[in-house]
Amino acid sequence: MKVIGITTAAVLSLILGIAAPAYGQEQEGEKQDHNNQQEHAKQGRPEQQHPQEQQHQNQEKQPQHAQQQPQPNENKQSAQHAQKQQEQQQQNAQQQQEQNQKRESQQAEQQQKQNRQHAQQQQDQDRNNKRSQQAEQQQHAQQQQPRHTQQQQRVAQSAWRQHRAQSWQSDHRSWQQRGGYHGYRIPDDRFRGYFGPDHGFRIYGRPFQVVGGYPRFQYGGYWFSVVDPWPEYWGNNWYDTDDVYVTYVDNGYYLYNSRYPSVGIAISISL
Repeated sequence: MKVIGITTAAVLSLILGIAAPAYGQEQEGEKQDHNNQQEHAKQGRPEQQHPQEQQHQNQEKQPQHAQQQPQPNENKQSAQHAQKQQEQQQQNAQQQQEQNQKRESQQAEQQQKQNRQHAQQQQDQDRNNKRSQQAEQQQHAQQQQPRHTQQQQRVAQSAWRQHRAQSWQSDHRSWQQRGGYHGYRIPDDRFRGYFGPDHGFRIYGRPFQVVGGYPRFQYGGYWFSVVDPWPEYWGNNWYDTDDVYVTYVDNGYYLYNSRYPSVGIAISISL
């Protein structure tokens, strides 16, 4: 019986010795499986971070995102720059238009000035031609007229001197004061060709008479009677040396002295 007990104790010890390491290995395997499961779970979901660490990472990411997208200030500056360019272009276009208008205005003014100068030159040329023609006609008429004798010249000088005014302002009378002109009227075409300020002549050497106490001379086919006294401040021999002309003003004919064009003396015309 003692041998059986020893034998039984030995068998139990052997079983326990074999079972204990197996159980330890089993426990170790379960622990290892548990750790593997936890590690796999960590890899499957993001690791939860502390709120402050998460905020700090978000702040670090925001500048990178901001750098990738245009800033509002940059968009505003671009719009302002484009607007300034457009305004500058409009201003340049307006300035160019004003310069073109100014240039066209200056050209038109210059053209008008040239036209006026050309017209003035043409008028001067026409006037000179008329004067030359008149001088030739007068010279031809003088050549055909007989020269006055000394006796006739003394008669003419005496008549002119007696017809001089003492005070012309009070002595002379216009045709309106005389009741209007009732003498012969020169046809308009004839008058334009031989009379007026552009057709001056001298009385000296022309046919001369004294009718009713008034000096009378011939020019252009007509007789001119001087019914008004001549101003006392005219030269003593103006009728020999000064150019005179006949014109029609204030409903009557008047004789003007080119040296004293401010006053005219009334004259009457006859054939």
